[in-house]
Amino acid sequence: MEEILLLGAGGHCKSVIDVIEQEGKFKIAGVIDNELEVGSRVLDYAVIGNDNDLASLRKEYRYAFIAVGQIRSAAVRKKLFNLLKDLDYTLPTIISPFSYVSKYAKIDEGTVVMHHALVNADAKVGKNCIINTKALIEHDVVVQDNCHISTGAIINGGVVVKDETFYGSNATSKEYIDINGFIKAGSVVK
Repeated sequence: MEEILLLGAGGHCKSVIDVIEQEGKFKIAGVIDNELEVGSRVLDYAVIGNDNDLASLRKEYRYAFIAVGQIRSAAVRKKLFNLLKDLDYTLPTIISPFSYVSKYAKIDEGTVVMHHALVNADAKVGKNCIINTKALIEHDVVVQDNCHISTGAIINGGVVVKDETFYGSNATSKEYIDINGFIKAGSVVK
């Protein structure tokens, strides 16, 4: 089984660990965070280094995944994504076996689809996205790069979610509209 590094030792990392363990495609080699966290643990996994160690770790590990969450800004996730790509890491797509992704949907690199999320036919999800627990991405939706679709969110058919959008928990959209920016939890997006 291939080994993978996780970047970020916060709460989102715990959820990503659970999805990776359930998916069973990768063995987690360790977590990368800031220097102060080195030696600590996230669930069963040690924090083994910081961002400055990624170049030397690339000699040993091919796969890495961003386990930093995203609320106000996609800046940290984008910076880490670009750093990993520059260092020639492979960022896989991680999909919970407890989610549903249509065989007609497309999920791009570095994106995680969490437990009980639904991604329907002809939906397209870009790079470095979080499709969080129980989110619904309906048919013909386009979620561009670096977006976070939060827990329980509903995006109805034909919607385009623009780059770097945060779409809050339990927000619901009208169909066939463009969405951009920060969408508060519980919003109805018309």
